[in-house]
Amino acid sequence: MPALVVVGAQWGDEGKGKIVDLLSSEARMVVRFQGGDNAGHTVVFGGKSYALHLAPSGILHPRTRVVIGNGVVVNPLSLLEETRMLAKRGVSVKGRLFLSPAAHVILPTHRLLDALREEGGRGIGTTKKGIGPCYEDKVARIGIRVADYLDAKAFPGLLDIALRVRSAELQRVKPIREIRAEVMRDWPRLRRFLAPFVRDTAALVESELKAGRRVLFEGAQGAMLDLDYGTYPFVTSSNTHAGSAAAGSGVGPIWIRSVLGITKAYTTRVGRGPFPTEIEGSVAHYVRETGHEYGTTTGRPRRIGWLDLVQLRWALRTNGVTALGMMKLDTLANIHPLKVCTAYKLRGKTITEWPYSRRDLFELEPVYESFPGFAGDLTKARSWGELPKGARDYAAWVENKLGVPIPLVSVGKDRKQTIWRSRKGLWG
Repeated sequence: MPALVVVGAQWGDEGKGKIVDLLSSEARMVVRFQGGDNAGHTVVFGGKSYALHLAPSGILHPRTRVVIGNGVVVNPLSLLEETRMLAKRGVSVKGRLFLSPAAHVILPTHRLLDALREEGGRGIGTTKKGIGPCYEDKVARIGIRVADYLDAKAFPGLLDIALRVRSAELQRVKPIREIRAEVMRDWPRLRRFLAPFVRDTAALVESELKAGRRVLFEGAQGAMLDLDYGTYPFVTSSNTHAGSAAAGSGVGPIWIRSVLGITKAYTTRVGRGPFPTEIEGSVAHYVRETGHEYGTTTGRPRRIGWLDLVQLRWALRTNGVTALGMMKLDTLANIHPLKVCTAYKLRGKTITEWPYSRRDLFELEPVYESFPGFAGDLTKARSWGELPKGARDYAAWVENKLGVPIPLVSVGKDRKQTIWRSRKGLWG
């Protein structure tokens, strides 16, 4: 089958953007299937860094077409700013970027609600981009889809309905009439901007698959932020797992046979919520600064932890991962010793399965195995054999413990700083 799904196997920020960008040269089309502009992908090519939030990473390849699927929530202003940024840097989106008419639109009201709920640290640590409130409206059946946003007769009335339902909260910020006026002020130009990109993307994707052309499905966030299988309630507002690739793009699941999970050689998390292997102190500081562990979207420092095999097994199983990419192996250089979590202690009992209970998640104590570290500048390695033996042993040990092949490791931000051990079976 010519379809491959790339998903994050941790709490996001694993480096999916780099790998999607790398694989996009082999794909006819790249499809984003969930999330919104809260997801930041940083791609480095030719010494230039591109921070993408809505456009799939494949946009940097001139022959690749990209799709924002129906499962994505879209802030029109963010997409406008992103396309302008790309144009200034010589990347054309005309005739290459397509937007589903069934995708839901993030309005200024959603951002107001998000910020309101995060005031004083009361929320779960969102990016305040309006993602959650937009998905709420979608589920509540008062959301506004792209097709209706473009409808000059329908949109004002649908906006009024949504404002009435959310008025009790919104009035705490400013009068409803002022909020409505702000939305309507920008709507005409944003509507004109969106219109040329809108196509029946489900039909476009299916036609590529039926023709036997490769389609790459790009997930946002990570497995542990999945609405059902993540560290609930400290999760995003959509299903981030590979199964959502079909639902979020409008094609049948029969097309998907291969899933590439992406993990760091250690673990990070942004925002609140349980994080069993979190560490602090000098090692955490070294990893954060060496690995530039700050959020692409918010700039917030990421929490740092050792690699967690219990968490990874859970993510691999729920996503049906067929291969795993290990990122930022270079960041672990010069740390002695290295630790990997292989089990948890929960109220005195050893467990090796990820628990569902909210209380249990906060009471987990990691059980570690330690390894001698490795030294050297891994960023210059271009083949498996050029890596220090300790680095090779570390990746091979993780591969053996997880029972899933690790065909690639990354030792830097640039495309060239990727070491492929094998590409066999990658596309199914």
